[in-house]
This record gives sequence, C-alpha cells and structure tokens, in this order.
Amino acid sequence: MAAVSAFTPIIRTTPSPSFTTPTSPLFTKTPKLKPLPLTHHSSPPIAALSDPFVLQIAESLEDSIPSSPTLEKLRSFSSESLLSTPWPSRKDEPFRFTDTSFIKQSEIIPVSSPPQQSLNNLTLFDDTHVLNLTIIDGYVMGSLSQLSGLPDGVFVGSLCDINSDEITKRVLEFLPVSEPGDLFWSLNGVGSPDLVVVYVPEGCKIEGCLHLRYFSSEGGVKGSKKLPVSNPRVLVVVEKGGEVGIVEEYMGGDGDGELSYWTNAVMEVVIGEEAKVSHSYIQTQSLSSAHIKWTSIRQEKSSSYELVEVSTGGKLSRHNVHVQQVGSDTITGLSTFHLSGNDQTQDLHSKIVLDHPRGFSRQLHKCIVAHSLGQAVFDGNIKVNRFAQQTDAGQLTRSLILEPRATVNVKPNLQIVADDVKCSHGAAICDLEEDQLFYLQARGIDLKTARKALIVSFGAEVIERFPSGDLRKKVELHVKKLLDPEGHVENSM
Repeated sequence: MAAVSAFTPIIRTTPSPSFTTPTSPLFTKTPKLKPLPLTHHSSPPIAALSDPFVLQIAESLEDSIPSSPTLEKLRSFSSESLLSTPWPSRKDEPFRFTDTSFIKQSEIIPVSSPPQQSLNNLTLFDDTHVLNLTIIDGYVMGSLSQLSGLPDGVFVGSLCDINSDEITKRVLEFLPVSEPGDLFWSLNGVGSPDLVVVYVPEGCKIEGCLHLRYFSSEGGVKGSKKLPVSNPRVLVVVEKGGEVGIVEEYMGGDGDGELSYWTNAVMEVVIGEEAKVSHSYIQTQSLSSAHIKWTSIRQEKSSSYELVEVSTGGKLSRHNVHVQQVGSDTITGLSTFHLSGNDQTQDLHSKIVLDHPRGFSRQLHKCIVAHSLGQAVFDGNIKVNRFAQQTDAGQLTRSLILEPRATVNVKPNLQIVADDVKCSHGAAICDLEEDQLFYLQARGIDLKTARKALIVSFGAEVIERFPSGDLRKKVELHVKKLLDPEGHVENSM
C-alpha cells in the first residue's frame, strides 16, 4: 500500500461554484556572523540559539561575494535573522515531511563567478529573438541575454547597472519586500552576489514574455560530497497599471542528471494598483541537486497575479510561495504541477493572506509520484482575516500515486476570521480510476496506452495554463519523456 497522509480541518464554508479566475538605517558593512559572547551582564538567548553549522555557511557566503553598498541593507537584515535560526529538522512543523539532511551532510561550497568555459556551453540557445536575461550561478550574464526592444522606462538587469537615480531609489524602497522567511530565505539575502531588477513604470505594458534563464554551471560529480551553492535573487516592481509576463526557467548540469549542486533562489514581486503579472515557473534541474525557491508576492488594490508552475527536477525541491493581498478587489491564481521520480522529493509550501474586501484567489495543485521511492508534499494555507469580507477563495490539491510505497503528504488549510465569505477546499490522493481505464479499453485501447494517456492528461490541466504555445509544447514533451522515456525514444526515431 502507498503511504498517504492527509490533514483537513473542519471549517464552515460555502462551496465555490467554479474553479476559474474571473476576467475582469545608514548602510554599513555587515559584520561577520558570529555568536555573541556570554558575560554575566548579558542574557543568553541569541548565543544559545545560534547554530554553528548555519553560521559557518553564512560566513563562507559572506567571504565569497563582493561588497555592495546598495545591498548592505538586505544583507544586514538577513544576517540578524540567521543569528537565531537553526538548521531545520523533521521536528520543525514546516519541515515535518521534508528531509534536508541531504544538504547538511554535504560539503557546501559557495559558487564563485562562472568561468569562461562554462559560458561557452551556453551559446546555443535557439530563442535569441525572445526577451531574455541569462543568470549563471546567481550572476547576470549580459553577453548571453537579449533585451533590445524594451519599452521606454523599463529596466531589466543588475541593480548596479541602473542609470536612473529615481528607479534605484524606488527599487530600494522594497528591499526587502517581506518579513524574514525561513533559514533559506536569509541565507540567500546574505549570499546573493547580485540583485536582478525588473522595473515596469506606471501604465507600461510589455508585449510578450520576459524569459529569465537560470543555469547552474558548477557541481560535484557522482559520489562526491561537494555541493556548490548559488543564491540568485530577483526583485520585480510593477507600478500602477503596468503589465508584464515573466518566465523563470531553472536548468543545470548541462543535461547531466548526476551533477550535484544547490540552487537557493528568491524572487520578490511588488504589484501596484491595477497592475498585472503573469508568472510562469519551470524547474528541470539535475536529479542530484537541491533546489529551494522562495517566491514572495505583494499585491495592491485591484491587481492580478497568476502563477503557473511545473517542477520535475532536483533530488530535493521545495518551493515556498507567500502572497499578501494588501488591497481590495485583488485576484490571485496559483496553478502547480509536480512530478516526483526515483528518490525525489517535490515540496510546495504556499500561503495566501487576504486582508481586504472582495479578494479572490484560486489554487490548483497537482502532483504525480511515479516511483516507490518518490515523495510529494503539499502544505497550503489560505488565511482570510477579519476585514476581508466578501472574499471568494478556493483550493484544490490532487495527487496521483503510480507505485506502491510512494509517499504523498498533503495539508490543506483554511483559516477564516471574516464572516461574509465564500471559501472551499478539497484534497484527493489515489491511483488511476478503474472506470476511466475501463472506458478507454472498451473502445479498443489497450491497458498500457490507456494508462499513459490518463497520466499525461492529469498534468495537462496545469500545463495548458502557460500563456505561450511554444512553452506549453516544450514542457509537455519534457513531462512525457520523464513519464515514458522508452516511448519517447521510439517516437523520436
């Protein structure tokens, strides 16, 4: 039997009729992170809580990156939180189902600036006509990017390359955007060598999508304990009435699934009043890597944010999505599809906080665990606070288990304080339904083909929500190859 755990609280809600989105201080050098000495005049909390392993990683990250006056506020902010943040264990509720010992047992080495030979391998991208920015091991690579044709006032690139004092001042107002996240959020703040900025001025609408391509070039070979870590960080600011579509694609290992590395990424997005952001996120990193990602969203009045995610890579992959609606009439949509294979953990931790009237949110999470040693985790929290009256929030998670002993842990959660709301959630964990297989077999389709068709169609509901047809086709072919590598080879011959 497959291992299954589902926790669904009992709440009073009104079912939602559908699951579709409606149209409609001074900067100073950060000190080294060291435990504070204990004296008979001082109290012990910080020193007692300091984790030597965490501080060792933080200090090595600090030593590996150049100083940056504009990033000192972020680094100082992150350093302070690390002083009292231990390495997470299974005893901590947010990591109860997610084992991070793979990282802790490795030799963690900060990645330096990418060598030239790694750049030579990345000159074969075939989408040079698309607006794109290439980021290798957290460093912006302008020579491998294509940003010509951006509208006036739009900036995409490194923070240090902004030539407008007004834009720089505006961007720094939102750095950092949110309250401290977990340990990994803070490690990124300490170790990020650069800040990628996407700035869209008021009323500006960018045609097409901006493609952010992340590549991990350094890695340990199979059997090695070395785990190079990179900390890419992106800040997106879209002013009132602006619109932008962003595609984040994480790749690595030059196609080698056995290369070991750790990508520890953060994206923060500020969406102004009546602005719209479409966010596509694709993660296909090495199957021997660790991929931990934070996406923090702040939405102002009448704004819209739509996330479509497909994650298939990483030995350990965890995505933390935090959305804060800070204005009324705000729309949030999260659609995610995870595929977990041999010795893989795919983890999604999401939180949507609604604080104002007439907020709207929809979340659809789907995952397939295709191997007996695969694991999937979903922890989704929607919080409707007292003043968020007339809120309409829906959450649905569905998991497909294809092998015995495969593991899925789901924890959907609705916290409702307001009394005039329409909220719903649901969770389902199962294998393929026998009646669906029978239906296809009754029409002359053999069992093997019927299973393949149903498995592929399970994730198609999310893949079809990508805004670009080329992107949908690319992701669909990738998923089919992972689910049926032998069939993919036969079809390509």
